[in-house]
Amino acid sequence: MLIKTPKGWELPESKATPEGAYLNRRSILKGMAGAGLIASIGSNAAFGEAFAADNVDPSAGLYPVPRNDQYKVTRALTPEKIVTTYNNFYEFGSHKEIYEAAQALKIRPWTVKIDGMVEKEMEIDIDDLLAKLPLEERLYRHRCVEAWSMVVPWSGFPMKERVKLAAPTSGAKYVVMQTFEDKSVAPGQRQFWYPWPYTDGLTIEEATNDLTFMVPGLYGKPLPKQNGSPLRLAAPWKYGFKQVKSIVRFSFTDKRPVTFWEKLIKNEYGFWANINPEVSHPRWSQAKERDIGTGEKIPTLLYNGYGEYVADIYKDMKGERLFM
Repeated sequence: MLIKTPKGWELPESKATPEGAYLNRRSILKGMAGAGLIASIGSNAAFGEAFAADNVDPSAGLYPVPRNDQYKVTRALTPEKIVTTYNNFYEFGSHKEIYEAAQALKIRPWTVKIDGMVEKEMEIDIDDLLAKLPLEERLYRHRCVEAWSMVVPWSGFPMKERVKLAAPTSGAKYVVMQTFEDKSVAPGQRQFWYPWPYTDGLTIEEATNDLTFMVPGLYGKPLPKQNGSPLRLAAPWKYGFKQVKSIVRFSFTDKRPVTFWEKLIKNEYGFWANINPEVSHPRWSQAKERDIGTGEKIPTLLYNGYGEYVADIYKDMKGERLFM
């Protein structure tokens, strides 16, 4: 008898959203996008005036996108309303309920700059970028350093395709990402003690890993502003603070960047921020996490359960502070 041991990211049938229900929802959304109906009813029905039609992302017609079933999870999807209303986005405040304040963010026009150690620096419109790269959906676990977690269906493209587009030179070792900076719409950016703009980075090896994902969509729709519209990073083996939102710049360099949280609290937040249940935050344990969809306390997994994808990146880095 063949006995298969499931991998850490595999989804048992009992935990999955029923396929018929999800596919039906996706078909309905696709039709709504084509008819322009999402603009008039999609967001308003869920969250009220803060999500008015004039704020709808013009890329709505691209969604939903095909799911890549290579990337699965062991838990049920977190309800969409929770994921889109329980957010960290310090540009709009240090509390979790910033989703209404984030609607002030203007996502069009939006350009993304590529500079540094690349063959040709460029600035590209977000919609032109999305037109160049085919989109897919992936189910990923997301783990916050605050010891809560969720499971979400991101839509996007592998970051390695973004790196190819940039054509970095052979000496480039890191990709530095920056979020937008606009104090007129982001009240948190008026707080001078924060080192704005939000900056973080990956090594080239991390950025080109198959798991690393650039995200313009969520739940079969454009990414909401509070979740990092119009483009964010998903690197699910790292704590959430590494996963830059509302990106406007990718810089390629041979020098390791000093990130936002390193500048702010370097004794608590390092560059790597890989997930490890055996390495506590200086102020709390990381051994368990709270699923924000169910409230259940569950054991945290090394690399968030994605070690088979990423562990080899770090095998020769014994002297590095890889966790936290």
